[in-house]
Amino acid sequence: MAEAKAEHSAERHRVEQDSEAEPAIAWNAGNYAPLPGIPDEMVDAEGKVRPVWQPFVNALSGMTTDELAERFSRADRYLRDAGVFYRAYDGQDDTRAWPFSHIPVIIDDDEWQELAEGLKQRADLLEAMMADFYGDNRLVAEGFIPPALVASNSEFLRPLVGVTPAGGNYLHFISFEVGRGPEGKWWVLSDRAQAPSGAGFALENRVAASRAFSGIYGDMHVRRVASFFGAFRDALQSSTYGGEGRFGVLTPGPANETYYEHAYIARYLGISLLEGEDLIVVNDRLMVRTVAGPMPVSVLWRRLDADFTDPLELNQHSRIGTPGMVSAIRAGNLTMVNALGSGIVETRALLAFLPALSRRLLNEDLKIPSIATWWCGQENERAHVAANLDQMLIGPAYSRQPFFDDSGLSFSGKRLGERGPGAVNRWLEKRGPWLVGQEAVKLSTAPAFINGKLEPHPFSLRVFAARTNDGWKLMPGGFARIGSSDDVAAIAMQAGGRAADVWVVSKTPVATPTLLTRESRVPRNHPANLPSRAADNLFWLGRYIERAEGNLRILRAWHGRFAEVDDRGQALLTRVEAYLDNAGLDLSEAALPKSLMRDIDSAVYSAGNIRDRFSPDGWLALNDLSKTASRFVDRVGPGDDAAHAITILLRKLAGFAGLVHENMYRSTGWRFLSIGRYLERGLHMTRLLGELSGEDAPDGAFDILLEIGDNVMTHRRHYNVNTDRLTITDLLALDPQNPRSVLFQLNQMLAEVEKLPSQDHMTQMSPLHRETMRVQSGLAVMTANSISIDYYATLERDFEALSDCLAQSYL
Repeated sequence: MAEAKAEHSAERHRVEQDSEAEPAIAWNAGNYAPLPGIPDEMVDAEGKVRPVWQPFVNALSGMTTDELAERFSRADRYLRDAGVFYRAYDGQDDTRAWPFSHIPVIIDDDEWQELAEGLKQRADLLEAMMADFYGDNRLVAEGFIPPALVASNSEFLRPLVGVTPAGGNYLHFISFEVGRGPEGKWWVLSDRAQAPSGAGFALENRVAASRAFSGIYGDMHVRRVASFFGAFRDALQSSTYGGEGRFGVLTPGPANETYYEHAYIARYLGISLLEGEDLIVVNDRLMVRTVAGPMPVSVLWRRLDADFTDPLELNQHSRIGTPGMVSAIRAGNLTMVNALGSGIVETRALLAFLPALSRRLLNEDLKIPSIATWWCGQENERAHVAANLDQMLIGPAYSRQPFFDDSGLSFSGKRLGERGPGAVNRWLEKRGPWLVGQEAVKLSTAPAFINGKLEPHPFSLRVFAARTNDGWKLMPGGFARIGSSDDVAAIAMQAGGRAADVWVVSKTPVATPTLLTRESRVPRNHPANLPSRAADNLFWLGRYIERAEGNLRILRAWHGRFAEVDDRGQALLTRVEAYLDNAGLDLSEAALPKSLMRDIDSAVYSAGNIRDRFSPDGWLALNDLSKTASRFVDRVGPGDDAAHAITILLRKLAGFAGLVHENMYRSTGWRFLSIGRYLERGLHMTRLLGELSGEDAPDGAFDILLEIGDNVMTHRRHYNVNTDRLTITDLLALDPQNPRSVLFQLNQMLAEVEKLPSQDHMTQMSPLHRETMRVQSGLAVMTANSISIDYYATLERDFEALSDCLAQSYL
């Protein structure tokens, strides 16, 4: 024991020596003056660590590379388990893991408050501009804005001119892309008012960073972000009209780049995630199609571009909008967050006119300047750009992106100058109204941990502002975009940039806010609020999962007999092969056919359409099932190998089903998911009994039915005879206590159908309720002797008819 203790002590001493010898972050001794290559954000003009960074630097200096790697992997594991992703449009249109940069950007609270005041002023300016563009249009009439920048702007939506928003405000949730130079001066690089993205990702960044730096995060008095979302949610609720309107998040759908964030925000705030097909306009009121009929919507937080919202009055090619949306807004029955047409204030060329507009509309100078911009549609400005090409980036005047987000469209003025002064002047004169010149700024650098060492990379901040009941409120932090190289254009996510959390650090302890209400009475949304599209996806999710399980059980039974089959058993295998072939599973192509993935992929797709209603654990389990099945399909041999692989998949399916059963709230959504499972399991067992329990059933058919139904032990306990058609029929078709029997499925379906909302409150039963009761009672009065193969065929058609009836009634 003494030797073991001595050895442990010596090993610990060696680890401590190694930790001191190889810290993750190396700093010079004494005053902690940094080594060369330390980012601008971490040091002052004298090269010393900024006080706000000092606690973090001290903590990192005491960590080994291995410890830091373990902390980083903790954050990555959280993001992976939560399923955080974005969509990359690189020709493959695939999803990518969220590119998290682990080291946060840290900002002193006093500096942040100064920045926040400037951005609040800018938010007021953008609001005043919107009111003028869609109101009196005095800014153009008085010469403050060239007419072309409004009249020729695709974001200027003429059907909205003269329409005052129901709540009186055009802008409710906006963001700003902010950068600063190495000397510390802040600029606004772009304004985002169309449908600003990133707030949900900022939340996930915060959770991941707090996991990586637990302890450090709490000790540094970092301002929390939950109060920002709570205040905005309260403002949304207070904007509803008539006391009946609901509010939701309007998303383009799962194919959108930031769909994960749409679902996350909806789930985080407890509001509905809606697509255009969920909505209809009736008598100038926007309604959501629910399983209880249309219900009014008063507020929509829009996450798609404005012209796609209404194919009737805006973009006739839109397939993701709702006809009549503009009429609901015009009638004052709908508040859109932000107002349709707000994308015009994002126009890059308008940055050149903001200083004058601020003095005209607010009677104040801009507190935070924009990046220096010159619109080439004016002679003097065009001449200035031509004379200073070496310091310019040239880009589209009507672009709504920062210069580094459309780097394929923007290009260096220095490169343009190589054409010669005459050619440049002619080109600028011809194309001037469609071009702007912007100062080629050098952005300050933030820390990024790359290949085991700290490196300085250019960064920008995305800061979010929400209109609350107390005025504009800024999220204390937002997130930083960190470039993948020294090139400023590499900041964009699509160009390989990464996202880091932003810590606004107070000198005193900060409150820990929560979204939970402190009222003694809380209003509840009625459970019938379930949109029909969500009900449809839940119903089919249940069906696909159950169908996959049923097919896997048949395949396992077949492979379990494959290795030991004799002449007598060949007839059974042939019959089962034919059954599987009819189900689209061709065993001649592989032991586990690729078509097996069809139902699993369909289940993932259905779940992906309702991410706001799906728990992260359930989503993770479903994707794990999909990945495991992909590894097995077409790679295992027949017989025992395939049977073993299927057993693993069935366990994962059981794990997913258990998560859903234990965690999902028993609301209307749960009922549609359950009805889908019961219907598919009942249909599956009915088809099997019709195929394998007739008089022409081959030897071993009854035994394989029991195995597929997982009822071998139950049959032995209940019947003191060998398996025959009567015992099989009694147990698998008529036993109300057997969770695999057909009658059990109908009983459970009837219990759930009875609780579904009826769209016609004057009738006693819905059509689905009536039909389910008819099918259930028809089977319940049968006996094992009276059930024939023909009856199974009729029962199969009844199950399919129940699915059609449910779709017609609710979906």
